[in-house]
Amino acid sequence: MRSRGFSLLELLIVVAIILIIATIAIPSLLRSRQAANESAAVANLRTINTAQVTYLTSASGAYGGIGDLITAGLIDTRFSNTTTGVSGYSFAVATATGEYTATATAISSNNGRYAYYTGPDAVVRYTATSTLAPTGQTSQPVQ
Repeated sequence: MRSRGFSLLELLIVVAIILIIATIAIPSLLRSRQAANESAAVANLRTINTAQVTYLTSASGAYGGIGDLITAGLIDTRFSNTTTGVSGYSFAVATATGEYTATATAISSNNGRYAYYTGPDAVVRYTATSTLAPTGQTSQPVQ
């Protein structure tokens, strides 16, 4: 008796099962990655807060931008890359006399759902843009 390979119908059933499993698994994986990136963005803003305090003491009472903090060796050079960013988020720091605002914005919606900011009070908050914050949480502290 001659052994045969799989029939076309059997192969199609296997492919269909694999597609069903992928359809179920991929959204969960994306949500998990978004949550991880969002947590990393908040942690990185806290790192920027710490870097600003250190920079403030060595720069005659002035806050520094991303470039200044990198040059001083207080944060990693990846923070200056706005196309790849750090953990799916791009970071920016705007300075003014006696204050700064550091922001974290997802590079794409696949990387994160929310945007964040912080300032000299070192409290990380959701953005003031309602479409980039949880409902009713605009400008509220991140828990």
